[in-house]
Amino acid sequence: MKLDADAIAEAALGLLDEVGLDGLTMRKVAAVLNVQAPALYWHVKNKRELLDVMARALFVAAMADVEAPRRDEDWREWMCAIAARLRRAMLRYRDGARVLAGTYVNEEVVWRSIELTLRTMEDAGFTTEQAARVFPITLHYTIGFVIEEQTRGGEEYPDGNPYVPERIAARVDGVRFPRAARLSTNLSTLADFDGEFDYGLRVIMAGIVATRGDDVE
Repeated sequence: MKLDADAIAEAALGLLDEVGLDGLTMRKVAAVLNVQAPALYWHVKNKRELLDVMARALFVAAMADVEAPRRDEDWREWMCAIAARLRRAMLRYRDGARVLAGTYVNEEVVWRSIELTLRTMEDAGFTTEQAARVFPITLHYTIGFVIEEQTRGGEEYPDGNPYVPERIAARVDGVRFPRAARLSTNLSTLADFDGEFDYGLRVIMAGIVATRGDDVE
């Protein structure tokens, strides 16, 4: 196998389910690739750059074949579909959203995705300045949602997952906080991450239209 940034990213992403992001080290990645850790530093100087190449691989896998909306496709549906693609890509890996959060990805696929988003918004009647706000809003919502979604798996807690509905319900004082108690007992039915993610996107889309302040549809 040729040792380059792409091979290192693939090996590192493959380790996430086993060790998580906090347990990921250059030494462990090197072991998977059957090389010594110093060999990696020719391609990634430190863990920060390792995360960047991992994020690039993740983002490219999600967005490489994205196309502009079809002629009859609503811009909101297109935006929601793009966000859903990115969410699915992050969910393939333990801590996938943390990998993407705050990373620097200088990649043609990123710029193409931004270009398509801006053009789609402008075609829908938004100004360039208005359109420029939309990409980061949906991107940050998507990454933040998946960080919360993956955290609720509870893998990092040695005493078991504290997000289990029964454990949360047992800790809420129903007399002092009746609404919170009712919510906690219903968490198992509310844990529809697909539905909640889609609902949040719809709220964002409605807000984008509302803050434009005219009759855009």
